[in-house]
This record gives sequence, C-alpha cells and structure tokens, in this order.
Amino acid sequence: DYESNKIIKCGEIKVMKLSRRKLIVLSGGAMASSAFSMPSIASSKKIKIGALRFTSHSASFIAKERGYFEQAGLDVEFEFFQAAQPMAVAVASGDIDYAVTAISGGLISLAEKGAVKVIGGVLSEEPGIDGQKFLVSDKAYQSGVRSPKDLDGKRYAVTQSGSSFHYMGSKMAAAESINLSFVPLQKVGAIIGALKSGQVDAWSIVPHIAKPLSQGGAVHIIGDVADYLPNYQITSVFTSAKNAKSERALTNNFLAGFSKGVDDYAATMIDRRGGDQGVNAMVDLIHKYVYTSRPREKAAPSIINGTMRLNDGAALNLTSVQNQLDWFKSEGLVKNSITIDMLVDQSYVKILT
Repeated sequence: DYESNKIIKCGEIKVMKLSRRKLIVLSGGAMASSAFSMPSIASSKKIKIGALRFTSHSASFIAKERGYFEQAGLDVEFEFFQAAQPMAVAVASGDIDYAVTAISGGLISLAEKGAVKVIGGVLSEEPGIDGQKFLVSDKAYQSGVRSPKDLDGKRYAVTQSGSSFHYMGSKMAAAESINLSFVPLQKVGAIIGALKSGQVDAWSIVPHIAKPLSQGGAVHIIGDVADYLPNYQITSVFTSAKNAKSERALTNNFLAGFSKGVDDYAATMIDRRGGDQGVNAMVDLIHKYVYTSRPREKAAPSIINGTMRLNDGAALNLTSVQNQLDWFKSEGLVKNSITIDMLVDQSYVKILT
C-alpha cells in the first residue's frame, strides 16, 4: 500500500467542473436497454461476480434476486471481497468473471498488462444526492479538526496504496495545500476500529457507513468528498480483457441484467416511485447481502443512508476516469505509458463527459 507514516506533500490543483449529462454514444456500443434482445450464449451460463457488502453494490443483488440475470441467461454466484485490489486480481486470474469496485492502482497495472478492462460505470457523486464523507476521530475533533483543511500533518487511513481512499485523500490535500500521512490498514473493518480508537485521524467513505459511525460520538463528519471531486466516478464495472474482447454476447447480457438492477434501485431509492412501501421492500432485498449480522430494523437506516446515484445503463464518466488515471501516473503508482484505451473498453456503454 503506502509507505506507512510517510508525509506526502501535495500541491494545489484545480477541480474541474464536469457535465455528467453530456452523452456520447460510441458507434458499435451496446446499450444495456437493448442487450436483452440479444440471444443468450447459453441457458443458465454460470458466472461469478465480485462484490463488496456495500449498499452501493445493490444493483447486482437486485438483478440476482429479481431474476434479471436469469432472464439474460446467466446463473450468478457472488464472491465477496474486503478491498478493491484483490478483486482486480481475481478478475485477471479468471477466478471471477465480472466485478464492481473502485478504480485502483492494481487494476490499472493489470490493464496495462492486458489482463482487465473497465466496461462501465456504477457509483458516482452527483449534485443534489448525498455522497461520500470525510470523517475524523473524536480525538482529532477535540483537538480542533473541524474541516478537511485542519488535517495538515494528520494520519489518514487507506486500505492499500493506490486505493480510492488514497485518491480522495490526496486530491483533498492538494486542494487544501496540506500534507497527510497515509496509513495503510488493508481492510475497511480495520480502518473503522483504528478511527474509533484514535489510532488514525481521518478517512473518507460512503454515507451508509459514515452516518451511522458519526452517531456514536467516536467519529465526526467534517466534509463532503464531492466538494473536492464533483461528479467523481467512484466505482466501475470491469472484466477480463478476454471477456471484453471474445465474450461480447456474455458481457452484454451481464450488463443488461445489471442495468435492470440499477433501474430498480434508482426508481425505488432515489425517485421513490413506490413510496415507503417500495423502499421497505428494497431494504428487505438488500439486507440479504448488506449488514446481514444486524437485525433488519437496525440495518434499514444504514441501507437507506447509503442511497447514492448508480449510473443509468452503467454509463461511464470517462473524464473522471481519465482524471484518476492522470493522478495515478503523477504519483508514480502506475506506468506513464498506460493510456485510457488500455484501461477502458468504450464499446459497451454510453460515455459521460
């Protein structure tokens, strides 16, 4: 991951305003809405999907539970992970077929080697929808840390080097002209424990984790990631380069089922077309996969608090992905030779710029 306790100095940056509703449909691109019309390559084709037990991964869970993957000719099994980079390795090795997680240095390096491809976008920051939060320990809060600019010289938790946590923290630090000491702790659970105990000072995470943590007094919310990274493409859909190139029907069918799950999630949790009854039914479904150790009544508020935008049709904000790639290069975490076309197969979904 990172070199533990090393102070990394970040310069000033400009945060570019993006228009995420400007769509460019690439020729040859397969729209998720039409992909169901394609014949399945086989009935009940078995595939494995990598996921985290986060509300932001709900599209896959919905597609599984409501039969959308089955309609697409797919028999889906989930494999759960605790960090992004091991998931990228699993896709590259063929242990899993498709995955949803943040773009990481490990994923980019595997793409440079011709092993994986990003084929779509999932979770994103969007104006008007509550997003990821910057958190601090109570110890840091009591010492006067009340906003991100107060974190100069503080210990900032990440899972691994080149993770999305590293990216968010570094971009915030650059914008505020402060230094952070990045501390790698490998797993989200370990970060939560270290933050509560004051072993680290700060972290950033999705709202369904941030908000419940802040209610106990051991952790405090001090800012929004969107203030520093507007329209940030947080997570993406990716697969092996082999699947992207040689298994187009299979990949289109996966994206079709997945996109139906996205549609249901947005209609119910963001647009609330089914009212409270619809939200309650969706919470019941998601609870089968998220916060499973908690009783439903205790899990429900956290699941609802995690509601963020999932991109329609798995559309991908290519500008955000390019910004992330440029940052990884500038930090020396990936080779300068890798290009956006080596990382992304743009032929599957709409592209947002």
